[in-house]
Amino acid sequence: MSATTGESRYRVTGMDCAACANKVDTAIRRIPGVEDVAVSVSAGTVRVRHAESFEGSAVIRQVRNLGYGVEPAGERNSGSADREGRGQDDAQADASRSQARPTDADLPWWRTRKARLTAACGVALLAAYVLGNLVPSLERPAFLAALAIGLVPVTWRAITAARFGTPFSIETLMSIAAIGAVFIGAEEEAAMVVLLFLVGEMLEGVAAGRARTSIRSLAALVPKMAFLETDGQTTEVPAESLAVGSTILVRPGDRIPADGCVVEGSGQVDEAPVTGESVPKRKIVGDPVFAGTVNAGSVLRVRVTAAASDNTIARVVRLVEEAQESKSPTERFIDRFSKVYTPAVLVVGALVAIVPPLVFGGDWGEWIYKGLAILLIGCPCALVISTPAAIAAGLSAGARRGLLMKGGSVLESLGTITVIAFDKTGTLTAGKPVVTDIVRGSRSSHQVLSLAAALEKGSSHPLAMAILGRAKADKVPIPPSFNANAVSGEGVEGSVGGERVFLGSPWAASRRTALTADQENAIAALNAEGKTVSVVVVAGSIAGYLAMRDEARPDAMEGLASLKACGIRTIMLTGDNRRTAEAVAAGLGIEARSELLPQDKQRIVRELRAEGFKVAKIGDGINDAPALAAADIGIAMGGGTDVALETADAAVLHGRVKDIPDMIALSKSVMANIRTNIAIALGLKAVFLVTTIIGITGLWPAILADTGATVLVTANAMRLLGWRPS
Repeated sequence: MSATTGESRYRVTGMDCAACANKVDTAIRRIPGVEDVAVSVSAGTVRVRHAESFEGSAVIRQVRNLGYGVEPAGERNSGSADREGRGQDDAQADASRSQARPTDADLPWWRTRKARLTAACGVALLAAYVLGNLVPSLERPAFLAALAIGLVPVTWRAITAARFGTPFSIETLMSIAAIGAVFIGAEEEAAMVVLLFLVGEMLEGVAAGRARTSIRSLAALVPKMAFLETDGQTTEVPAESLAVGSTILVRPGDRIPADGCVVEGSGQVDEAPVTGESVPKRKIVGDPVFAGTVNAGSVLRVRVTAAASDNTIARVVRLVEEAQESKSPTERFIDRFSKVYTPAVLVVGALVAIVPPLVFGGDWGEWIYKGLAILLIGCPCALVISTPAAIAAGLSAGARRGLLMKGGSVLESLGTITVIAFDKTGTLTAGKPVVTDIVRGSRSSHQVLSLAAALEKGSSHPLAMAILGRAKADKVPIPPSFNANAVSGEGVEGSVGGERVFLGSPWAASRRTALTADQENAIAALNAEGKTVSVVVVAGSIAGYLAMRDEARPDAMEGLASLKACGIRTIMLTGDNRRTAEAVAAGLGIEARSELLPQDKQRIVRELRAEGFKVAKIGDGINDAPALAAADIGIAMGGGTDVALETADAAVLHGRVKDIPDMIALSKSVMANIRTNIAIALGLKAVFLVTTIIGITGLWPAILADTGATVLVTANAMRLLGWRPS
């Protein structure tokens, strides 16, 4: 077997349902060198994993033979650029001939080929009715002509699909039923059946287009132009040309054109378009910003940290498109079922048409008519679209709110989770310590904070940043310090306002002056709460002390309460010391296991799974990688980093604990939608199967039932695009 050289992606237009995807999948798999194919109707993409002998132009020809538009969408993971380029050059050349005219994907739905064909068939059918009333002798030829306008393209697609490996397609059932109706003199009904079929296909196209637009509209949030600063000069340039390391100017009210880091300025940034966060976030120097978010405050200067093709929005869109190519277990089952179901419908239709006349002496015309109606009732359109439409809408709705899931399988599994294991630092807590207590001694609390901040000014240590942040928030003046130096293992000391000041641990402070019994007891109580205490010593006396701790996220309590209300067990797994872990856990009301190494976290996750629990692990995607891999579902928290988007099964872009129950709620909503869709699809078929056999309904109601079920299923799935957390 030849070695795999990479993957190729293609944009395909005209695919509107799972049956279309199956035809494309089957046809491409017949091409030499193709090893695997993943088709997404919702994204309008095809991903081909191929070997050395692969030629990209073959995919273009094969897909176009099926009647769909196609063009390359770029390469990923190519291992042999020269060999890959040979096929892709041919493919690009093929595609370039069609780029001068807009594809169906670029047109409003009423101008697409399917819409034009449906309109032509409808006009022809109306004309046949009028002509039949005016000139009765021309009624049959008029209806045959109207039928031909719609049926010829459908039959041609059936023949083409059969040539490329899909003999039992929806078009096959439709063609047999319509042609059979002509032979028994029901050409008027046959023409109406074809029109209703075309209407159903057109509506599928509208729904598929809406699902694609929902997620791709994210890309339109990124502005086309940016203000680039070079040598003190500001120039307007295309946003896609910005290089990593460039400095850009973002004016108030403008959308930020690239992922970056604030290097000058501060203000509110509206991140709702990317993360779904309704409240603008304050950004200061050093904070990250995302492309597509809105600068709602003052002027910001931003250093670009990601190219246009790799910014957060581009990667979210790419992630969702790839996720839509990954089928859920329910979707795979429906696909397998439909491959047996369609030929079974042909067999049942034939038996209904033949057995009663042969065995029971029934009327041939009557039973052939019923057999043809059963073929139409059995069309699996509504059934095969029921699951992928809901999955695609759910993935899109989640992505627009910062809830990213890598495929339908993940989305489906989330609703079955029974235990969630959280990391502590950066997951349940903010990941940055803050000053929680300032206790006065010989100086006021205001002076204690001022002296501590003076010694820590310029330091990047997390505890120093906590002190400086509190001083800034309280608007405490920070005087200059002189001859400041670190004392190894103890703290920092220097001169402030002509006095010698030391800031360090209680143990180090006790070496310089005695702590009272009350002070020792108070510090011990703060330590018992998992807080780190730093003591300020001035001129041989205790000026006061500060307590710091990595506090729980503001939404952590709410998120954990929501999970418990759903009957989901929660546990915290952390490498932090037992005292700190228990203090945080007690405040949140969560079970805690502390002082764990990465392999310990992995072991605990495996033990929970062995006990029969369905386990999700929530972490930062780096230190928790072994446990994330061991869990049924691994969810990375926050930020849009490479880890958050690429390592785990899912990612919470905004890093909020309450997004976890929202993600589970979305999963349950999608699965409920799928069950409803399947019930609609199969329920209507069962009802009309019975009414057709007993002679109550015929061809028109049969195809109307199938088209109606397709419309209902699609509309129900599209409701998920408007999903919002409760």
